[in-house]
Amino acid sequence: MEVLWYALRSKPRKEEIVWQQLQAREIESYFPRLRVNPVNPRSKKYKPYFPGYLFVRMDLEVTGLSYFQWMPHTIGLVTFGGEPAVVPEHLIQVISQRLKEIAESGGEVFDGLKKGDNVWINDGPFSGYSAIFESRLSGSDRVRVLLKLLNDQRNIPLELKSSQIRKEG
Repeated sequence: MEVLWYALRSKPRKEEIVWQQLQAREIESYFPRLRVNPVNPRSKKYKPYFPGYLFVRMDLEVTGLSYFQWMPHTIGLVTFGGEPAVVPEHLIQVISQRLKEIAESGGEVFDGLKKGDNVWINDGPFSGYSAIFESRLSGSDRVRVLLKLLNDQRNIPLELKSSQIRKEG
């Protein structure tokens, strides 16, 4: 009797429903997600870190491989050569730690972003312009960037929503 981690595939955009089913059936699972700041306030606040995949921990000899093939909105366990692929415990811990680091840095937008980095403005009246990341503004979902203009030697400071920028490169 060996309890191991396995990767479970879900149908597109059904990860949340599958995760809720696993919780209801009291199957130990891990659904890595990132907090996002959508433009539409009614949109989902989290997105899957691995779209289409969740992790389940169980003894397959007790549960059986077909258990997940017939669960609604799932495709089944990830297999290689017909054998379910075991996910090492330390990998689950590494993923969890990485998601924690991303959350502590302020979210996916700020992951690896530091003062002086080039960013691209992808929304709003300055969409399509390049800027230099200056700082996160405390207590809000806003950032200060320096807009680069071609003819002007100085950069113009702007305050934008963090969702309006992405790191260049």
